[in-house]
Amino acid sequence: MKLAILGAGPGGYVAAIRAAQSGAQVTVVEETEVGGTCLNKGCIPTKCLIASTELLSRIKTCSDFGLDLRGECVPNLLNIVGRKNRVVTSLVKGVRSLFKSHGIALKEGRGMLRSSNELSVTGRNGAVENLPADNIIIATGSRPAEIPFLPFDGESIISSDHAIDLAVIPKSILIIGAGAVGCEFACIFRELGSEVALVELLPRVLPAEDIEISDLLARELKKKKISLHTGISVQNVEKREDGMHVILSDGKEILTEKILVSAGRSLNSSGLGLEEIGVQKGLRGEIVVNSRMQTSIPGVYAVGDVTGEWMLAHVAASQGIVAVRNIMGDNGKMDYSAIPAATFTSPEIASVGLREQEAEGKGIKVQTGHFPFRALGKAQTAGEFSGLIKIVAESASDKLLGVHIIGPRASDLIHEASLAIKKGLRAKDIADTVHAHPTFSEGIKEAAEDLSGRAIHIIRK
Repeated sequence: MKLAILGAGPGGYVAAIRAAQSGAQVTVVEETEVGGTCLNKGCIPTKCLIASTELLSRIKTCSDFGLDLRGECVPNLLNIVGRKNRVVTSLVKGVRSLFKSHGIALKEGRGMLRSSNELSVTGRNGAVENLPADNIIIATGSRPAEIPFLPFDGESIISSDHAIDLAVIPKSILIIGAGAVGCEFACIFRELGSEVALVELLPRVLPAEDIEISDLLARELKKKKISLHTGISVQNVEKREDGMHVILSDGKEILTEKILVSAGRSLNSSGLGLEEIGVQKGLRGEIVVNSRMQTSIPGVYAVGDVTGEWMLAHVAASQGIVAVRNIMGDNGKMDYSAIPAATFTSPEIASVGLREQEAEGKGIKVQTGHFPFRALGKAQTAGEFSGLIKIVAESASDKLLGVHIIGPRASDLIHEASLAIKKGLRAKDIADTVHAHPTFSEGIKEAAEDLSGRAIHIIRK
């Protein structure tokens, strides 16, 4: 069976490897570089920057741990970006090596669908090659969305793609959009020493998160002296000699060196020949798929951001595996009920399942349990005690509906909750599970116990 995959991001390359493992003859077409946005422009580069700024932040507290730092530790952005580039290069080589080890052919160029079983590939030298296939997976991803009156210039008005490669730390930066990307970069640039303003049209930062978690993050951002402007839009921007003059909808004017636009993603679904062969697209340009990742055309599948579903690398990878299962004759369906999400702010945030407000909006009567990191011995020893763990369960059955964490190691802690929700467990099942001491994960057990008022390390008034 011949499989052609358009795009080598997390959805495409994972699908390619799984298909090769399953006996398919696989060819991947990639216009830029293997690894896609996640590896080259998104997840990995930003986490490299965050690793540097987190270490810088920890060094500033070394005296609290009885350590004397002889001399000042200052950020060198060129070196930080250089390290980021080395990590990215290493991982790109790793994906290419995986392709080679599995016998996957890589065609470097732009691909288009000629039919449901053929691609045309325009190579970087301009040569065109036709590529027949029994099945096709489209995994072309997304790119930073522009605001019409604020087109990117790569200098004063930048996207996240530009932000990861700056050579000089900006004295000031205004970030439009307080979703995951905007909040992460707010923490990065503030730790590097920039004056940071964060503007969000909706009433709160991270508006998709549980309200309590969002409110706690806002408090932590304010502690860092990040200026928050929520429920506010940008009305006008004027470039002058002294910088960018930004007028907000409340009349306030902000002078800033750079503007980072993090107002969502645009889908890479144009110019692929989809309309010509009849692949159905939605209002946002998303490729419409079912739970098996099948498009409206038999034999053509789509995965990742271009489907307009959850724009997360691990979702794209899971979708890729589901698509391959169906291509290879298995019965695979995508389940979105227990998808974990993480935001690498300081402190970290992670969540899975329903938010409290979502559950109540569905008419589900819920109860919640909370546990503050400050009450954990491990958090005290590590000097990381901001935040809490929140558990949402159905009142009648105690069935676990959602877990929301803001605090240290949140992105690692969330997976116990993901498994519990996927398997339909109760909060009591977590409470009855022995957790090692001293660990951050004890907080999940205690939050589950708090549902019944039996958490050991909470002082009751």
